[in-house]
Amino acid sequence: MPEGSRAAGPDRTPPVSEQGEQPGLFELPPGARRAAARIVLLTGPSGSGKTSLTRRVGLPVLALDDFYLDGDHPDLPRRYGIVDWDDPASWDHAGALAALLEVSRTGRAEVPVYDIPTNRRTASTVVDAGGAPIVIAEGIFAAELVADCRELDILADALCIWRPRGQTFWFRLLRDLGEARKPPLTLVRRGLTLARTEPTMVAELAAKGARTVRIDEAEARIHELVAEG
Repeated sequence: MPEGSRAAGPDRTPPVSEQGEQPGLFELPPGARRAAARIVLLTGPSGSGKTSLTRRVGLPVLALDDFYLDGDHPDLPRRYGIVDWDDPASWDHAGALAALLEVSRTGRAEVPVYDIPTNRRTASTVVDAGGAPIVIAEGIFAAELVADCRELDILADALCIWRPRGQTFWFRLLRDLGEARKPPLTLVRRGLTLARTEPTMVAELAAKGARTVRIDEAEARIHELVAEG
């Protein structure tokens, strides 16, 4: 038998990749390998109440907005002469998915900290599941990850929060002004544009696999998933 072709025997450990994973580790059938934590993807229009909901339920949260690309990234999409931060191309899909997979597998993941006023990552932090069966991944681009998380068998549910456009516009404006995210006139213009396109956005999120629910329905569903363990 040529060198290097010997089959693994009882006393021989199968090869391990450079990442420390055995080949085919994630080729197991769904349900065959239980994750340390499952992921609830929480999306919806900016200002729809996602962040306030995550604070109420008290579960570990991975903020997907922290995966925005830096403002000087050469591939940022533009609209009306400025960066279009509502386009998924302004966001690091692969990095966000890797973090979700890591926190689901191990209960911990290092993630960036993004400063919206300056449009750049300024630090990093660790998301720790702390033994919780559910980790919430919250952000306007969460629906972009539905198919990936389902394929990796780490998805608990995908929820899109919806409420009347007038409420969303008002709460978004108060938040953005309070955090000085952008100049006030920019925030008003952006808010009016988002209000006009909100029904289309919600329909697109639903088409990507997120279930459209009210805030109270989302909260009840998350508590239900926690109870299931």
